[in-house]
Amino acid sequence: MAYKTIELEILRYRPEEDETPWLQLFRVPCEEDWVVLDAVNYVKDHLDSSLSYRWSCHMAVCGSCGMMIDGEPRLSCKTFVRDLPDRRIRIEPLANFPIERDLVVVLDDFMEKLQRVKPYIIRQEERAIEEGEHLQTPAQLAKFRQYTLCINCCCCYSACPQYALIPEFIGPAALALAHRYNLDSRDQGREDREDVVASNVGIWDCAFADACSQVCPKHVDPAGAIQQMKISSTLHWYLDHLGLGRKKR
Repeated sequence: MAYKTIELEILRYRPEEDETPWLQLFRVPCEEDWVVLDAVNYVKDHLDSSLSYRWSCHMAVCGSCGMMIDGEPRLSCKTFVRDLPDRRIRIEPLANFPIERDLVVVLDDFMEKLQRVKPYIIRQEERAIEEGEHLQTPAQLAKFRQYTLCINCCCCYSACPQYALIPEFIGPAALALAHRYNLDSRDQGREDREDVVASNVGIWDCAFADACSQVCPKHVDPAGAIQQMKISSTLHWYLDHLGLGRKKR
């Protein structure tokens, strides 16, 4: 049973017939425990089946339902309608990305930048199977565990003023993931990532607005990761120029 009727102002864009995006108003009978995604699903199921958007898990795990909700990038499956101040909610696609259709954005730029930071364990030496796996202590895991929680929802890219101004900026999520592998005791690929991570469009383009960490639904703190990388990159640069740097293994 609905506890109130809310209005959803949803941005629409159908490239085959629309020259520019436009807003469409829907009235939705909303239940008290609904999140915004439930209301959007109601529109899709009962009012306009042509509405396009991404979602999957409904559990804040897959990262696919990121949207601008009243001007802020959020996961629509984690944002309760009852916590929003007005009965009219504006829903738009994530900012700073090209719109493909309605609430669906093109994430090709993010995916390309993610690949550039080499988000995987790199080993410089072979290890035979009989030598066993690479074990870690709880303390070694704790160093990077926080940065493994990223679900690639791209809310941080929508919030980042630097990415909005400088599209070449590698961006928060990709840099935080690079930091995750640089901190991993099993990894030997820091130098392989350095040309991208420590470039002008990498960590040094970050102005530490902290907007990315403020909107991160998993509390990854990409802004903190980037500042840590600035320190470690500077330290490695000085050590290398003093001839004290670690040789590539």
